[in-house]
Order: sequence, then C-alpha cells, then structure tokens
Amino acid sequence: MVSKNQIKLISSLHQKKYRLAHQLFIAEGVKGIDELLRSNFELQHLYSTVDDFKTIPLTQKTVISDADLKKISALTTPNTCLAVFKIPKERTILNEGITVALDTIRDPGNMGTILRLCDWFGIKQVICSKETVDLYNPKVVQATMGSIARVNVNYLDLKEYLKATKLPVLGTFMEGDILYSTELPTEGIVILGNEANGISPEIEALVTQKITIPRFGDLQQTESLNVATAAAIVLSECKRRVF
Repeated sequence: MVSKNQIKLISSLHQKKYRLAHQLFIAEGVKGIDELLRSNFELQHLYSTVDDFKTIPLTQKTVISDADLKKISALTTPNTCLAVFKIPKERTILNEGITVALDTIRDPGNMGTILRLCDWFGIKQVICSKETVDLYNPKVVQATMGSIARVNVNYLDLKEYLKATKLPVLGTFMEGDILYSTELPTEGIVILGNEANGISPEIEALVTQKITIPRFGDLQQTESLNVATAAAIVLSECKRRVF
C-alpha cells in the first residue's frame, strides 16, 4: 500500500525544483533499476506491482497496484516498477582521455542517449553547461538505460571550464575539418551544441578545432543531424583510431 503523502512526494520528483529540494530522483523499469542497484546509487524505496527484486529488504520495498503505479509514474505507459534513489554528490572532474561537453542540450531523450553512447564508447566524463537539461529528469534517466551509473557528469560554467583547460577543444559545426580525414586527439574535449542553435558564440570562441561530418547525399539539402546521432558518429571515429 502506498500512502497519499508518498504519492505526492514521488509525483513531485517529476519536477527539478523538488528533486533538488528532496535530493531524490526516480527510475523506472526493471533493467534501469537493476543497473542502479548494482552501482553506488543509494536506494530510498522501491515500488513494484510484482514481488521481484528479492534481495531488497522488505523495509525498502512496497508492492502496489497498477493504478497506484500509474499515479506516480512519469511514463505514459508505466512499467512494473519505480524506484526512488538519493541524488549523489558530484564526483571529481576527470582530466584524462576524451571528455564530452554539452552546450545547452535541452531534450531529455538526446541527453540520455548521449550518456548511453558515452558509456558504450568508454567516455568516462561528461561536462554540462548549467543550461543543459537536468541529469535526473525522469526521461533522461529512462533514456540512459542504466548508463547514468557509469558516466561521471558535472554541471558547471562551461565557458570558464574551457578557458581554464589546456586540452584541445573540438567543436561540431556544419563547416570545419572533415571528421574522417582529420587527426583526432586521444585526449581532448568534444563539444556538442544545442539542438536548435548549435554551439553558442561564446563557446565557439574557445574551440581550437572545428570538425564536421560531411554530407554524402546527392542534393545535400539536409540541414543538420540530430545531436545524439552526431555524437555517435564523432565518438565512433575517435575510438576507431585506437585499433
């Protein structure tokens, strides 16, 4: 049984201000929750319509009805379970290998997919501008499919971070050095820009190398690539060269 107060609290976590106030976030679905349970994230409580997750103490889980799950879920079609986790403190920024920097990424699906791509390609660090969508937005958490537990994410003043770095700074643009014929560093920062406006002018001024993914279509009328798609291509090319 889930109380009205619990429903009210969990539903409030759909909004950033309440996540910050309570230092809690939600995750949904067996796979995503299982990934977080096997990480350093601390479980506050698990709500499920079936009695799975046998290793979770009875004091930390509640079997609820489908109707109650729908009340607390952020999904249009709820899964069988929802878990509330504590938001951990940000970890120390890593200054090694390739770092992905997000300049005002707004779409939760793009954000989550980029984190999953970073996990796939072994990118351990993602730096986000303060205007980038919240890491603990339920749609971001859902889209990462558990990768949120394995990628170090920090929010900061992106301009000041780039001004202070000694690493090469690569930016994705419509015009630049062709990705496939350009020597890419083994250590550096790859900036991905806003879905509608690309990399902002103040961040562009700090880019040391502009790269582009060439168009191969006959008409070449496609205006741009989805930012997550661009991330997949760039990260794949960065990692391909280590073989």
